[in-house]
Amino acid sequence: MTTHKGTIGILTGGGDVPGLNPAIRAVTIRAIGEGYRVVGLRRGWAGLVDLVPDKDADNSLNFQMLDEGVVNRSVRTGGTLLHTSRTRPSHLPRKSVPAHLTGEYSEDVNDVTGAVLKNLDWLGIDYLIPIGGDDTLSYAYRLHTEGVKVVAIPKTMDNDVPGTDYCIGFGTCVTRTIEMTHALRSTAGSHERILVIEVFGRYAGFTALLPTMAGAADRCVIPEQEFEVEKLTELLIQDRDRNPNRYSVALVSEGATMSGEMSFEGEGTDQYGHRRLGGIGDQVANQISELSAGFNNGNRIEATSQRLGYMVRSGVPDAIDSVAPMAFGNLALDLVLQGTPGRLVSVSQGVYGNVSLDVVHGPHKVVDIEKYYNTERLRPNYATFDGNPLFLS
Repeated sequence: MTTHKGTIGILTGGGDVPGLNPAIRAVTIRAIGEGYRVVGLRRGWAGLVDLVPDKDADNSLNFQMLDEGVVNRSVRTGGTLLHTSRTRPSHLPRKSVPAHLTGEYSEDVNDVTGAVLKNLDWLGIDYLIPIGGDDTLSYAYRLHTEGVKVVAIPKTMDNDVPGTDYCIGFGTCVTRTIEMTHALRSTAGSHERILVIEVFGRYAGFTALLPTMAGAADRCVIPEQEFEVEKLTELLIQDRDRNPNRYSVALVSEGATMSGEMSFEGEGTDQYGHRRLGGIGDQVANQISELSAGFNNGNRIEATSQRLGYMVRSGVPDAIDSVAPMAFGNLALDLVLQGTPGRLVSVSQGVYGNVSLDVVHGPHKVVDIEKYYNTERLRPNYATFDGNPLFLS
């Protein structure tokens, strides 16, 4: 019988991003090489909630054993081979409680952490490596406080997890935003329009700020600074007048606000209490069209909007999201081998490292308005880059 040093569990939670599979592969190959076996927990925290701790039960939808053959097939693809969900075991609605737990958990909202802990023990998991954003990692911290040995990897396109300059998915998001914005210029120019592009960014505006800094757009509005659409309209018309092709472009973060209220699609929330954002781009474009005559000698200018949405989070990872996840996976295994749980692998000032997992309970990492954003001109601040981190975070 093959013996192992121990068992490592790995999962991905929240939204999918390019770079998850390279991280899963890095953890798996390194762990196997060090003498561990690796269990892939499927569908984020849902796999640990729905798992039936019985050797005769069909748990194929809840976990799978990982080896080099499995992870090598997926390394060049986007998404996550382990699938994902936004399940929150500490706040599980009654309708999401699996049948075998309904006798124990029957409240409208249930904390099923006790069942999760039993399932981790049944699987024999010695170390748990969750890959996710602040929601996934907040529950990872909860398990850490319950005695589970956790080493976490940050993932989110918004790049707003505190404690690290970089999160898996951010590089591809910025790369795709730049590429797609440039591609959309041809239509904006052909019709002499103002183009408004809605991009990701609930609390942090990095995914709008950096592409604009790279020249993809003339202006950007971000969640950290409430904006006046009249001012944005005036600036975009000035940009359009200066452009020989008679168009201008603005990037609008999905969490940006004109009156202190985010724009939502519907009233429902996920298990983490988040309503689905969307629609701010359409609102801004409509208002620019209505206001444009006042800044254009009485002549109305058509503004059109485009939401990039899932196009920037699907497909293969870019170079950074192919290399950084590999490094993060190896950093996580270093901590396992050192016997140092309760950590979040990180990048700080361009150097790989790790920080205490409790940073996930701090405020979101957001754009430093004073340093990096011109609130009067609604564009990045180019004052100086000397001594600043690569991604200005």
